[in-house]
Order: sequence, then structure tokens, then C-alpha cells
Amino acid sequence: MAQTVNVHEAKTHLSRLLEAVERGEDVVIARAGRPVARLVPAGIPAQARTPGAWRGRVVIADDFDETPESVLAAFRGDAGS
Repeated sequence: MAQTVNVHEAKTHLSRLLEAVERGEDVVIARAGRPVARLVPAGIPAQARTPGAWRGRVVIADDFDETPESVLAAFRGDAGS
């Protein structure tokens, strides 16, 4: 169940609320009893990419960037091609 706090309490106890979020608790900030925002963990940063990680796993055809005339005609709106 989410812990709901009002805006004043959230401002006063932000550090405590952030600790609760780090422990996995849900924290909802409400204004006049209406939920307005939810504090959630920022997530785990993505790992750095390793260049060449897919080398040997992907094959790109020599003609991958050649578009058939029929497809080009369709984009131009040429009828009957």
C-alpha cells in the first residue's frame, strides 16, 4: 500500500521519503487530499555500450539500401506501377 503525504510534509521530510522509496515503498504526494505525484526510483542506469558486440551475428545484404522502383512509385503515388 502506498504511503500518502501532503505537500507540506513532503517538503519537510523529503530525505525521509526518498529513503522510503529506496527501500521499495510507494510514496504519493497529495494536495488537499488529491493524489498529485508519485515518488518512484529513478531506475538502474543503462550499461555502457560495447562497440562491436553484435559482430558476426548480423548480416546486412549488399543491396540493403536499394529501393525497388515499384516501391518508389507507390510513395510518389504513381498509379499502375
